[in-house]
Amino acid sequence: MITRIREVRRARGMTLDDVARRCNPATTPQTIGRLETGTRTVSVGWLNRIAAALGVEAQDLVASGETTQLKVAALLGPGGALAPRKAAIVIPPRADDKQVAILVSGSVGDYRSGDEIWCDTLQPEEYGRALNRDILVPRPSGRFMFGRLINRDDEKLQILPLEAGGRQQVVANPPWLAVAVRLVRSL
Repeated sequence: MITRIREVRRARGMTLDDVARRCNPATTPQTIGRLETGTRTVSVGWLNRIAAALGVEAQDLVASGETTQLKVAALLGPGGALAPRKAAIVIPPRADDKQVAILVSGSVGDYRSGDEIWCDTLQPEEYGRALNRDILVPRPSGRFMFGRLINRDDEKLQILPLEAGGRQQVVANPPWLAVAVRLVRSL
């Protein structure tokens, strides 16, 4: 099987050591290198471990006729837009069944009308991961609250609305919440 492990790793700006340490359980850079070059056979288990370490889907690591990627044309920084020194790609994100989206219908806070906010859903034991991030919380009667999670204790979430002058809201025991992870904005 031909893999794109090296290509995706480089696109993410990661070294062999970075990927090896992020694997669960951790492995060695030499092992990742052997899997990249085909010196060692890549199993489905290895593909899943490396994909998780790289933050992509396992199918993004397998070379096929339908791979989705964007070529990097320029790097933008304080000095302006410059051509990359070497070829690079970006792997577009894929949605999974634990994600939800918010469509922004009117500008609020940093969000503009037409934006899409992609969110990962979290269960109560994972709420600590959402501190100081924008979240969506379900409320009774099919309503929702969206704002910045500023504090969490055993049974309550304290949320600061995005509107200027908004008062802090307290929500007790929501069954789930969704934390904003990606902003999609058309120009």
